[in-house]
Amino acid sequence: MILLTTSRRPTKGIRTFCRGLSHTIPNILRINRGKLSLEGLAEKAVELNTEKVMIINRWKGGPGKIEMYELSAEGLQPIPPLIYLRNVKLRREFPKIMKKGRRIKSVAIEVCPNPSMEVEKLEEALSKFFNIPLVSFEEARGRYDALMQIKAEPSEGLTITFKIFPEIVEIGPRMSVSHLIWDLTYEG
Repeated sequence: MILLTTSRRPTKGIRTFCRGLSHTIPNILRINRGKLSLEGLAEKAVELNTEKVMIINRWKGGPGKIEMYELSAEGLQPIPPLIYLRNVKLRREFPKIMKKGRRIKSVAIEVCPNPSMEVEKLEEALSKFFNIPLVSFEEARGRYDALMQIKAEPSEGLTITFKIFPEIVEIGPRMSVSHLIWDLTYEG
């Protein structure tokens, strides 16, 4: 189980983005952070029996950074990569294919046919963090409710999208990645 929360002063857009993520990726428990510190979040994760924490931070009023942590005896330990977002399209901005509030029960990550090294590393990192399998498009059809796709577009950069089966229509949220930071050894 993964605990999903926001930075301390979230905007309406960030809360909506978190709600969309919690409805799209299974085994996510979303909470309001309030004034909880990282130590407080670690205690809350133990209390709620979750082993990982994901924090959506704000930048210029919208979702700007995704931080992933693993719970250990010492508290929360960062898991690479640190994901900086350029743009987010919320789930509510897509055509209404799904009923409001409908949750996805199973999701897989589509293995990109000719991935760049960065796409391949991100697919593996997200697969491990969310505990969801890496499969081909054909393997996913009929076995999963939705498919996460990570693509590198020359004009857009990295994009993370979600499509629902059997319609094969994008349901959101869509995240355009600004850049990834893999080395998280610096603590400042």
